[in-house]
Amino acid sequence: MGAASLIGTTVEYYDFAIYSLAAALVFPNVFFTDNDPFIASILALGTFAVGFIARPLGGIFFGHFGDRIGRKRMLVLSLWLMGAVTVIIGLLPGYEAIGFAAPLLLIILRFAQGFAFGGEWGGAILLAFETSPKERRGFFAALPQTGPPAGILLGNLAFLGVAQLPDEQLYSWGWRIPFLLSAVLVIIGLAIRAGIAESGEFTDVKKAGAVAKAPILEVFAKNKREIFLVAGAFLGYGSLSLIAINFLVSYGTSDAVGFTRSEMLTAVLISNVAQLLTTPLGGYFADKYGFTKVMATSVFGAMVGAVFLIVAVQSGNLALVIVGYLLCMSVFFSLGYGAQGALFAGAFGPEVRYTGMSVGFQVSNVLGSAISPLVATLLLRETGTVYSIILYLLVVLGISAVTTFVLIRGLPTASSSQLEATALAK
Repeated sequence: MGAASLIGTTVEYYDFAIYSLAAALVFPNVFFTDNDPFIASILALGTFAVGFIARPLGGIFFGHFGDRIGRKRMLVLSLWLMGAVTVIIGLLPGYEAIGFAAPLLLIILRFAQGFAFGGEWGGAILLAFETSPKERRGFFAALPQTGPPAGILLGNLAFLGVAQLPDEQLYSWGWRIPFLLSAVLVIIGLAIRAGIAESGEFTDVKKAGAVAKAPILEVFAKNKREIFLVAGAFLGYGSLSLIAINFLVSYGTSDAVGFTRSEMLTAVLISNVAQLLTTPLGGYFADKYGFTKVMATSVFGAMVGAVFLIVAVQSGNLALVIVGYLLCMSVFFSLGYGAQGALFAGAFGPEVRYTGMSVGFQVSNVLGSAISPLVATLLLRETGTVYSIILYLLVVLGISAVTTFVLIRGLPTASSSQLEATALAK
């Protein structure tokens, strides 16, 4: 089950990573060439945000059927859809070839990509959470959370290779290679998922005749509070991750700082390698020491780490940038992100769990992840200093701190799982 959960989030975040990098480094010169460079960058980042807007819809759709007919079928469908759309993006002609139709098709495909993404995350977490021993659910639910750094690592490696090309070749065909390679990962993922069994916890719900008729209505009737708390808890994490892997890569390669594309991508790559180890540790420590200690260390450490990372990028010192990514993303961010899988799943009963955690998480992505590169770009333009982005991150991480601890305090009433009761007691 661990491999089946991990492969899906790895593929999803590989596709996410290559689109993120392409939106920051390539798409302004491929799909929005008829605009001022700043406007082109804003429009390219806007297509990136469209995928996040589609995520809650995907969460509702896949959550509904995942809570109604099972987790496995939805995981296969979401993986297939995500991979197919990514490959099509890699074949899409640019603005010079088909004019306005190019960015329009890109927006439609990005929306479909986000829709598929909206169903993958919750299902992958549940597959691991619901099939693991109760006393080790934190660790096993952290394994799908390891998929994002693995996928981002693969995406950065793929882009690092084509980033060496001259601009003319990169903009014409080089950027397409990482998108087309997604097909290989999808085939592997589908082969692994074909042999998995349905979640035992969902099977028990089905046998008991407790399957929700309208999961989205039931979860808002019973768990509205938990949905909003999950959204708030992830808000700062989503914003921080997108600013780190999208905005700062773009800013670091600008004339204001002067890093090469390869240097910034290498710093992110090193961080991703470390996250493969530290993310599961977040879940392990949650099992051992409880959510409160792990999340407090994570969120307050991430505030310090974010300040250090932005100052490091502004300094133009590559060694400091690498340390900043390791400190901020590989240590403090990853510990909390690893623990959040079990934390969010444990906030809902199994009959509405897929819908509840997916909607809360994806709403947070719209409010945080989707707009954070745009907010950072606009803050930089309006204030003239990258340090204004520090205040933004401190605010959203502060919101995450408050909502996380409120969510933890409410776990025994939101879920009967022994894991949450034990973790809270610690």
